[in-house]
Amino acid sequence: MAAKRENSRQRIAELREQLNFHNYRYYVLDDPVIPDSKYDRLLRELQDLEVEYPDLIVPDSPTQRVGFEPVAGFADVIHLEPMLSLENAFSEEELAAFDRKVRDRLKSDEDIEYAAEPKMDGAAVSLLYEKGVLVRGATRGDGTRGEDITHNVRTIPSIPLRLLGEALPDVLEVRGEIFMSLEGFAELNAEARREGGKTFVNPRNAAAGSLRQLDPKLTAKRPLEFYAYGIGGQRGLEFPERHSEILATLRGFGLRISPLNRVVSGVDGCQSYYDAIGKRRSSLSYEIDGVVFKVDRLDYQSALGFVSRAPRWAVAYKFPAHEEMTVLRDIEFQVGRTGALTPVARLEPVFVGGVTVSNATLHNMDEVARKDVRPGDTVVIRRAGDVIPEVVSVVTEKRPRKTRPVVLPRHCPVCGSDVVRVEGEAVARCSGGLYCRAQRKESLRHFASRRAMDIEGLGAKLIDQLVDGDLVHTPVDLYRLDEETIAGLDRMGQKSAKNLVRALEKSKHTTLPRFLYALGIREVGEATAKSLAKHFGELDAIRRADLDELQSVEDVGPIVATHVDAFFGQRHNVEVIDQLVAAGVEWPREQRDSKSRGRLKGKTFVLTGTLSEMTREEAKELIESHGGKVTGSVSGKTDYLVCGADPGSKLATAQKLGVTVLDEEQLRSLY
Repeated sequence: MAAKRENSRQRIAELREQLNFHNYRYYVLDDPVIPDSKYDRLLRELQDLEVEYPDLIVPDSPTQRVGFEPVAGFADVIHLEPMLSLENAFSEEELAAFDRKVRDRLKSDEDIEYAAEPKMDGAAVSLLYEKGVLVRGATRGDGTRGEDITHNVRTIPSIPLRLLGEALPDVLEVRGEIFMSLEGFAELNAEARREGGKTFVNPRNAAAGSLRQLDPKLTAKRPLEFYAYGIGGQRGLEFPERHSEILATLRGFGLRISPLNRVVSGVDGCQSYYDAIGKRRSSLSYEIDGVVFKVDRLDYQSALGFVSRAPRWAVAYKFPAHEEMTVLRDIEFQVGRTGALTPVARLEPVFVGGVTVSNATLHNMDEVARKDVRPGDTVVIRRAGDVIPEVVSVVTEKRPRKTRPVVLPRHCPVCGSDVVRVEGEAVARCSGGLYCRAQRKESLRHFASRRAMDIEGLGAKLIDQLVDGDLVHTPVDLYRLDEETIAGLDRMGQKSAKNLVRALEKSKHTTLPRFLYALGIREVGEATAKSLAKHFGELDAIRRADLDELQSVEDVGPIVATHVDAFFGQRHNVEVIDQLVAAGVEWPREQRDSKSRGRLKGKTFVLTGTLSEMTREEAKELIESHGGKVTGSVSGKTDYLVCGADPGSKLATAQKLGVTVLDEEQLRSLY
């Protein structure tokens, strides 16, 4: 037993060292040397050993990131050295004035070298390490005194619980920024909306709010990251004499620093760096609100000293503001290519994010109601890079008297069709899919697609030409095109025109399920279209069906029934369908309720491999026409696996589960 324990102790030490190394490669160097699956196996092995030997667990083990119980509150922390504010510059002139003052105080005519770095838009923190082990994390607070958030910073993967290397200081206070990526912020808010929770205004607030959770398990779920930008104090090690070299030392300890950090020379170098980062700003995965320049030489920093609570050797050169206040004049509704109605704020023009903004999105009616946005309100507008500006919040203190809440329009502002908003859905949509001008291109692309009317040669670019040239307004106009008109389009010759006319003529002979699917009714996919066709047998019966009748169809619930009812309730849609039939679009009458009489009723099939006498799509239609059901994966509920040449893993799964395997001939024998 003693030998086993000693071997386990040694293995635990090896695993911790390996995992710390791989964390460094992944988070700091952005150059992992093992796949995630291998890392996960190493971590699982360590977890299993620590479960077996709990007395060997140490606080800095990679398994202990969420090892604390919720705290009752936040204790005060005194920083080793104050976390100072920075003076701001907003123009080239102010930057030049800062550089001039630096050179004047240093009595230097030479260009000063500055350490340059992006100014992260997050939450500043200090991390205290003792003999390389993280013992405390704290917020900036008032600069002298912050709040103890150790339980939360330990959950952030890019913050090492133990520093790398042998030559480590006895005490090291690291300064840095905790932030949230734009993608992570969007996912966090999306999840909050799904669960009916509170959303965050911006990534900075999200990061700060995450750090003030009492339960570290909640913080661990937030996509937080960390970049170090300096030290607050240290004991027990001689550090380099330049700020840029200190950052390199921190990186060697396993701490992340921004990959955009540079050393620049003189005010021209600073301005060039600012311009370059400004151009990259909108493509970064996180938000920055400027750049920071620090005199690189530490002896120069000491000579320059401080003024009030800001160092004379550093400046934050800010980008144009992302947020401004303005007055919301009105709210209008735009109709998208899929019929979605989006409320748009019409604003008093305001300069924000480097451009003049007069419109901003409000996303959907749920957002309008949540923010209680009304015409006449003073609102905060946010713009980040090329992202469409949005209304962040309302300044309710400035709300005029007698304002009214916004009401969703009953009719589409483009075509006049009914607007439908199904209970439980955030988006309201125009129901005039075949007629609405805003949905024209998307409707035609879907109508012509392979699984719909299958009009070969009618691609997206050609549809764009036809719509932009005012040649096609609804699907019926496709069947009125002639060879001469088509041949006159860009990149379309006589042969291509002849082929397209032939394809259009061929597409007239279709099936009712394909035609229903081609109409583009919301939530009506191929399977639902087949269910409707088989249940009712003819199109007129579907058009006449009420909500109760529609919901009696297999796979049709209240949401789908509402969309079908709304679609056929629009006069414009029915007119287009009638015109399509008059143009020669036809299909054989469906055999009603074939599933109830089919020999395969109640049987579930899965298809795999290449069939010799039919395509898998044809096999699927054949099975369904005799009452069977086709699914995509093998399970215990599968009755038959139809197997062709070169089958995939489904065959092995079926054999393991005891599912009957059929070839094509055996399939045919069933019906």
